[in-house]
Amino acid sequence: MPGRLVVCPTPIGNLDDTSPRMREALVSADFIACEDTRRTGALLDRLRIRPHPRLVSNHEGNEASRAVELTSRIERGDTVTLVSDAGMPGLSDPGYKLIRRCIDRALEVEVLPGPSVVPVALVASGLPTDRWRFEGFLPRRAGELERVLRSAETVIAFESPRRVGESLAALASVAPDREAAVCREMTKMHEEVARGSLGELARRFRGEVKGEIVLVIAPAASTSHDKDVSFAVDALRHLVQSGARPRAAASVVAALTGTRANDLYKALTGREARR
Repeated sequence: MPGRLVVCPTPIGNLDDTSPRMREALVSADFIACEDTRRTGALLDRLRIRPHPRLVSNHEGNEASRAVELTSRIERGDTVTLVSDAGMPGLSDPGYKLIRRCIDRALEVEVLPGPSVVPVALVASGLPTDRWRFEGFLPRRAGELERVLRSAETVIAFESPRRVGESLAALASVAPDREAAVCREMTKMHEEVARGSLGELARRFRGEVKGEIVLVIAPAASTSHDKDVSFAVDALRHLVQSGARPRAAASVVAALTGTRANDLYKALTGREARR
């Protein structure tokens, strides 16, 4: 009988976030595929898991060949637990190729719920959570940074502590008033969530910053505003087609939607409303 792959998140800072299921996945594995065998070994020691299951490196440099080797072991009946240095494997960490190969070969893949800095930073930022996207690491080119700032969704991105000041300055040069948050060392002793505009944060975080950094950036306000105006103009058009006077109807729709009556009238007729 074939074995299985267990995708096991590990604490992003606080060991108290280790669940009984995570611990059991580490204890019962025939092999633990890990980003860095030294860091995973230290984690097992701190969790008092001895003797260690066999640790096998699975990092960016050997991920493709390890996927072949480890799926072969699973097909022969072994249980492989996949971890990264912290958080959920596969989210900007090695793991996707092994997971994908197991799925393609119809092998059992069990994913344990657990720590991930992405939702932690999103909720802690206080920014909209109804629509969001994970960008991975921020792009370096100015044009690609502008694309990020045009997003209609809240954006979560990782950033190097050496580059966070430079990235915030670049973002602030395009949208200095955009709300954002710098989330540093989440769940750890020196956890910090700094909220403010990109301009304010760029001034606060100049140069290199210590710790692991997640940036959360509010959605582009103009995108949602344009959708609201479009909806209001459609509503105004229906009222006028039903016999309402354009200027009076524009005032009613403006009061209900929070848009400017003159903007609605102009969008409908192509001319300014007379006062």
